[in-house]
Amino acid sequence: MRKYHHIKINLPGGIMAAGDLHTWMEAAERCGVDQVQFGNRQQLYFVADSSNEKEFRKELDQLGVFYEANHDDYANILTSYVAEDVFQNGNWLSEGVYKDILGMFDYRPKMKLNLVDANQSFIPFFTGNINFISSPVNNYWYLYVRFPKTTVIYCWKGLIYSDDIPRITWLLEEAMAANPTLTDGDALYEMVHNKQLFVTQPVTSELAIPKFALPYYEGFNRYGEKTWLGIYRRDECFPVSFLKDIASLCLKTKVGQLYVTPWKSLIVKGIAQNDRTAWEYVLNTYRINVHHAANELNWQIEDLSEEGLNLKRYIIRQFDKDDVRTHGLSFAIKTKSKSGLFGLFGAVVIAKQQNASRNKSAAMNRYDIMYTKDFNPNSREYILFRSAVQKEELGAYLISLCKYFYELTTEADKILHNVYRQEVVQEPATKTAMNVAVIHQCKHCFTVYDEQYGDSINDIAPGTPFDQLPATYQCPVCESAKSEFKAVKAEGAKAIN
Repeated sequence: MRKYHHIKINLPGGIMAAGDLHTWMEAAERCGVDQVQFGNRQQLYFVADSSNEKEFRKELDQLGVFYEANHDDYANILTSYVAEDVFQNGNWLSEGVYKDILGMFDYRPKMKLNLVDANQSFIPFFTGNINFISSPVNNYWYLYVRFPKTTVIYCWKGLIYSDDIPRITWLLEEAMAANPTLTDGDALYEMVHNKQLFVTQPVTSELAIPKFALPYYEGFNRYGEKTWLGIYRRDECFPVSFLKDIASLCLKTKVGQLYVTPWKSLIVKGIAQNDRTAWEYVLNTYRINVHHAANELNWQIEDLSEEGLNLKRYIIRQFDKDDVRTHGLSFAIKTKSKSGLFGLFGAVVIAKQQNASRNKSAAMNRYDIMYTKDFNPNSREYILFRSAVQKEELGAYLISLCKYFYELTTEADKILHNVYRQEVVQEPATKTAMNVAVIHQCKHCFTVYDEQYGDSINDIAPGTPFDQLPATYQCPVCESAKSEFKAVKAEGAKAIN
């Protein structure tokens, strides 16, 4: 069986110098690596096999490139730099501010760090563990800490100055690494500020999270006297030869940088009108389509997940068949057992249950459907819509949920959400009435334990009631204790006290 290796290069802020990209692609070509993928955190992934992996790593070593092979110990710094100028303009946040902050990092953060403009909705706010969001005060940022493997988010008691971001990030990582079970924000605040004094500003107004509206991020688009180009690939794969030619064209036309987005697309800014024909020529040469439907662009899938991509294609076919409108929504698919739910950005989340059974019919893949409070993907409050849904039923339930979203948007004054509250939505015609079963759900990562399926990861046989699980039982995803599970109704998901 052919073994593949994933070689990751972090791109701080999602920024790539055209010269660097050209050099990397030339090295990949020499080693026979022919495909590149981008990640949700603006990284670059090369997929190499056993025949060329060592040779390619040797090339990168000679170039002095820092990379990780089959590891993800260092999370990339995610920023909204890519959105500046083309999707929105901040009051004080500029290219120079981003670059100054990124340039002050003299170490590689291990925790996920987000650095975003509060006035945009293209880049997620809270998918990091450490989230800096621009405030109305020049050069000061809100700080929101999400404790690892939890939904606990703590708002810092002061606004952070731009120049202090690298240092306070270091101290936060140090404190949380030394106290892995810590979820007390005030205690974390004291740990950090006892180590070093920072100049802060008081938080005089709460962060206003903008209404989500995903801009159409592909194709040629005018801004001022220039043009920007967005390139999206349905299979998330970019040919190495194509990226090399793109980088070469950037160098010839004095475009210094390219940008990777959390939607796994590529954006090129600053294209002169006189050079538009040359860019069209490259797209035509590689048959690159830049006219995808909007309902295909508003999805986030885990990195390097063929299973997630196949499920996305299946659902989109259902949407197309029924001519479903999805404007204003974003979707996320989680299929991997050990990946975090909170690193994905979606108002609607389809999460594969990590259970198996020897019984063939019971062993079929089943999925939980969740949505965020007010359908804003920047919310961290998830509402369980349906549990243990078979793949064949996903389309019908998701279409019902889309219809419900539009009902709410036309009657906004009637929105009333409580976490885990079952909303009244018309059932698919094929669904019959039945007794509502009780399941148990981890309150941190929302993994479901259903006694019908057991837990193959922890060697729990199907049919084992939750109260018969050993006291040492842990969540298979986030390793929370058995006591951190709450009883919920499978069809309702309202916590049972």
